[in-house]
Amino acid sequence: MSGIRQQPQAPTVLRQLAGGERIDLHVHDDHQIVYAAAGVVSVATKQGTWVGPATRAIWIPARTPHEHRAYGDTALHLVGLPVNPLGLATPAVLSVHPLLRELIIAYTDDPADDSAERRRLRAVLLDQLKLSTQQAALRLPAAQDTRLAALCAILDRTPADSRPLAALGSAVGASERTLSRLFRAEFAMTFPQWRTQLRLHHALVLLAEGHPVTTVAHLCGWSTPSAFIDTYKQTFTTTPGRHHP
Repeated sequence: MSGIRQQPQAPTVLRQLAGGERIDLHVHDDHQIVYAAAGVVSVATKQGTWVGPATRAIWIPARTPHEHRAYGDTALHLVGLPVNPLGLATPAVLSVHPLLRELIIAYTDDPADDSAERRRLRAVLLDQLKLSTQQAALRLPAAQDTRLAALCAILDRTPADSRPLAALGSAVGASERTLSRLFRAEFAMTFPQWRTQLRLHHALVLLAEGHPVTTVAHLCGWSTPSAFIDTYKQTFTTTPGRHHP
């Protein structure tokens, strides 16, 4: 895997990242939990990009090449795990309830500590992790078909573009029927489902960068701020203003 930094162990550490800062492509032999207690972090693999707010963590299986990017000032908590308590072989988005959040924060506070107390903390963290549920992943898959990739690039640049699939198809040289088939075949999503995922991805980034909710709703293509808030709440079980005033 040329160009990929090898790390035998996945680190357990708190890293403070500035907005826009990256952790370059790397791979490790351990599994890892990635959690941003503040800010927003994205995790990119060759399969796509995962992102989530402070109510979510991202599971990275061992030997999965990936890279991180921070949006807004980000407190990035990384927990390396030689064991796989979840039995998951692919990246996933996990719910983070208040107790699990505090356990992750406490466990990454002093990684060099090898006390009995910290070992007990780890045991509780693993128990709570097993209770965490997989969430509908805020994932942007990587397109393989060039026409689908071109359409995705258009809307990634301008997520507020509200043109229907037929009009977008004309711009990339594919019929509405062909693109509908490609969305289902490559992404296992319909076009409207994917566009909502894309808009939420951009919304999380803009909120982390300090933009107000009304501005985010407009820039990401929702007709009204209340429509954006409703979609956000359905996805993340909280309102955007709660974590991003």
